[in-house]
Amino acid sequence: MQLREAFARSVRCYPDETAIITEAGRSITYATLDQRSTRLANALQQRVGDGRCAVLALNGLPAIESMLANNKRGVGTVQLSYRAPPAELERMVETASARALVFDDDNAETALELLDRDGFEAAIHAGDREIDHELVESYEAVVADADAESDPALPVGDECGILYTSGTTDTPKAVPFDQEQLWYGAIQVVMEHGVDETDTALCTTPWYHMVTTDAWLYPHLVAGATIVLQSSFDPAASLGLIEEHDVTGLLAVPTQLTALNDVQREADFDVGTLAYIRTGGSIVTEDLVEETTEQLTDQVYNTYGMTEAGPDLTFAHPSAQDDHPGTIGKESFSWEIRVVETAPLDEHPDPEATVNAGQRGEIIARGPGKSEGYIDNPEAASKTYFDGWLRTRDVATVDEDGYLYIVDRVDNMIVSGGENVYPAEVETVLESHPEVEEVCVFGLDDEQWGQVVTAVVVTDSDLTAEQLDDYCLETESLADFKRPREYAVTSDPLARSDTGTVLRNRLVEDHFPDR
Repeated sequence: MQLREAFARSVRCYPDETAIITEAGRSITYATLDQRSTRLANALQQRVGDGRCAVLALNGLPAIESMLANNKRGVGTVQLSYRAPPAELERMVETASARALVFDDDNAETALELLDRDGFEAAIHAGDREIDHELVESYEAVVADADAESDPALPVGDECGILYTSGTTDTPKAVPFDQEQLWYGAIQVVMEHGVDETDTALCTTPWYHMVTTDAWLYPHLVAGATIVLQSSFDPAASLGLIEEHDVTGLLAVPTQLTALNDVQREADFDVGTLAYIRTGGSIVTEDLVEETTEQLTDQVYNTYGMTEAGPDLTFAHPSAQDDHPGTIGKESFSWEIRVVETAPLDEHPDPEATVNAGQRGEIIARGPGKSEGYIDNPEAASKTYFDGWLRTRDVATVDEDGYLYIVDRVDNMIVSGGENVYPAEVETVLESHPEVEEVCVFGLDDEQWGQVVTAVVVTDSDLTAEQLDDYCLETESLADFKRPREYAVTSDPLARSDTGTVLRNRLVEDHFPDR
């Protein structure tokens, strides 16, 4: 099935039900959302034909309508990060060959910078600001003036979205998905949570990320549910929206959950309607699950995925955490997962070389929702996609019951003096120190050892590198060659991406600029 067909089913079944509630309180029914997105599809078709449309906007109605409009066109929405610098956005736009741009007030300056470069043939501005540019038209005027009936030439293809990898270690890569691939991702999330038309979901994470797009927005639209849009995350405002709109579902990465718990502990919003929370993106600790259970809901789903795979590869039902704390669960409905012997980054893992319970290995996956490669980057694609499999580069163990646990990343592994060191193992030890709040461990190049184990430690105390080294020496759970030889002790939080991933390159630049 294709996503546009699934959305059409929701419109037929629930035309008068609320599809979207904006942060300002505007409500849009499924029938109205369908009409407006059809008009926008016709307008884009008239202006750029089968050209792709990029969207640079906060969580809001224009982003959602643009996604649906481009689905109806069969042309992938180029989903731009509003947190990316202009130079990076320019590369993203060029890679995807975008010919139209939809943008909002909050991103107007950056949008105008992009429009002053070659490539765009049309631009549509959603908002109240005065914009003086020859290409720019008013979003509401464009929608109002377009034909209400779908252009008979549509759809022109089966594309759905152009999404981008997080870019934590290199330039973001453009990943194209078709209508069926993202439908598989959306429908398995409906199955995981039991989402239906009675649900109301709060969207606080940026819409352009895969997890928000296909693990949150599309599943709820496919199910005929209601989505409350928050333009940008603020924990107190999020809790207020949950209380105001009787929200039943929440997507939040671990750092957001921590912030929500901290506010709820003091403010005590009425969150009794909250039936499920979906999290993932970084390690979900047992303590975080316990605190979230106490403050928000006991139905916390831990999930694991990557942009190239759609919304998720695995999920852990809340009950799994009772006997398997920290697990990312088992393979999701449309996936086959294997944990195999790790291989060098310039070689492909052997799908038949599965590891035994308790042993470390790399996760590989295959399924119908998998993307097929990157746009204009065959070298990177050849390293990630092989023989129908997707290489995740994530290191995991599997217990006797088949539950998976993320251990680290293959490309994070430190080789020091010929010994392999996984940062997560060292981080676990340092995080057990009572005065340590956060830790990130990585390797720095060294002429003698190849790499030296290095740690950035966040603390509000007067903790010193010498005290941390003594702590590692005293523990029995960390071999001597694995302990850090260099430290940066700081009170500043670790630099993270939108989805909570620690930006190791940024930490090196900030704390070890000469390396």
